[in-house]
Amino acid sequence: MKQLLLVRHAKSDWSSNAKSDFDRPLNKRGHRDAPEMAERLLTQHLIPQLIVSSPAVRALTTAKYFADTLGIDETQIELEPAIYEASAAALLKVINNLDSSYDFVAMFGHNPGMTNLAINLCDTAVYDMPTCGMILIEFPFDDWKLISQDTGSEKLYDFPKNEND
Repeated sequence: MKQLLLVRHAKSDWSSNAKSDFDRPLNKRGHRDAPEMAERLLTQHLIPQLIVSSPAVRALTTAKYFADTLGIDETQIELEPAIYEASAAALLKVINNLDSSYDFVAMFGHNPGMTNLAINLCDTAVYDMPTCGMILIEFPFDDWKLISQDTGSEKLYDFPKNEND
């Protein structure tokens, strides 16, 4: 069985003096939400074996907050350039190429790709994943290469403004 946690980066700072979209940092709310969302995973004992992140500043910063909270060494975060500005199809290729020795992987990226990927992989009612939103999808396979459209089932959906926690 494989578990995939999709996490959209936390809220970014549109007013920053970043040179490009790629370099845009998190804003104050983003810096608050990322560790809070990671803490929610920790309280449910949901700790990925591997973190794969877009190298964009806002996604990587979010991934580092999660790694820190979950007790994962930041140097173990795998940077995957193909995640940045990726379509659902491109993200699926990244997933299909994951090392199958890992059963639980967290992927940090961007919309609309992350939301579209979730919709493609499982029967979800999530049509616009908010910043720092996360969805856990479970697959009945032992190999990431077998994951394709409609093969997963949603196990968790959470986001910073969710009042049900």
